[in-house]
Amino acid sequence: MLLTGEYAVLDGAKALGLPTRMGQSMSVKKSSTTDLIWESKDHENKVWFSSAISLFDFSPVETTNPEISAFLQKLLKNAVRLNSEFLSQWNGFKIETKLEFPLSWGLGSSSTLVYLVAEWAEVNPLLLYFKTEDGSGYDVACAFSEGPIEYINSDEEVSYTEVDFSPKFKDRLYFVHLNKKQDSKQGIREYLKAVKNRNALVKAITEITDEIRKVTTLQDFEKLLQQHEDLIHKHTGFIKVKDRLFSDYPGTVKSLGAWGGDFVLATSEAGEAEVRQYFNAKGYDTVLSYKKIILD
Repeated sequence: MLLTGEYAVLDGAKALGLPTRMGQSMSVKKSSTTDLIWESKDHENKVWFSSAISLFDFSPVETTNPEISAFLQKLLKNAVRLNSEFLSQWNGFKIETKLEFPLSWGLGSSSTLVYLVAEWAEVNPLLLYFKTEDGSGYDVACAFSEGPIEYINSDEEVSYTEVDFSPKFKDRLYFVHLNKKQDSKQGIREYLKAVKNRNALVKAITEITDEIRKVTTLQDFEKLLQQHEDLIHKHTGFIKVKDRLFSDYPGTVKSLGAWGGDFVLATSEAGEAEVRQYFNAKGYDTVLSYKKIILD
């Protein structure tokens, strides 16, 4: 979860990332075939993607999803570019990945995969990511972190630092899924087209990231979240999620990542039952407490 820095992290703003407890695992076993046999399972152990992949050029011999196969081909080719010994023996393998959360949640199924392949290939996961994708890379850094991180991706540096962030009021924070998975690449394109005065936005978002780690009350935390939403709206024209969907909600609602999908953060002085009742009545059934989803 990207608590602060969405969009602006692409231009060098300091961001605060919150790794989730649920992730993805991968097993790799040698096989008697001359291909890579790939199978991806969801949290219910159901296969949602499968492919036989040629070891010659990593193209799909057969696949259930050409778009995912194209991503895997690019990912594996780049892993070989970073480590020429990777898959150089032409041994076949059976690869199985397993999600610990519903696929529709969008909790970094591709970024955790980049990390897992990097571990297999013995290469730097961020280098592999930047050769393969166009985002900030914060979610890959979260994939191998054991707690919250500050992340910077600027012209001068790419850095991540594990930080102490465990607010006293975290039992008043909830993560609500918006019943749709946002296309991150499309969100990035829209931001790059719409953003105004990037330097001012980066400076202001970095200041909020620094301040949000210091707050001790829910009220001060909410003020910073609202400032963050106002800044992104001011510099892009994007409509704030609370204005669009939850104008009558008594607490604060903040987007997390590309605006328009995946999860939002909701704050509340009321109890969990009241929060669930509000969002359930509007058709949003996935409401997760901070302690349940965030690794801290």
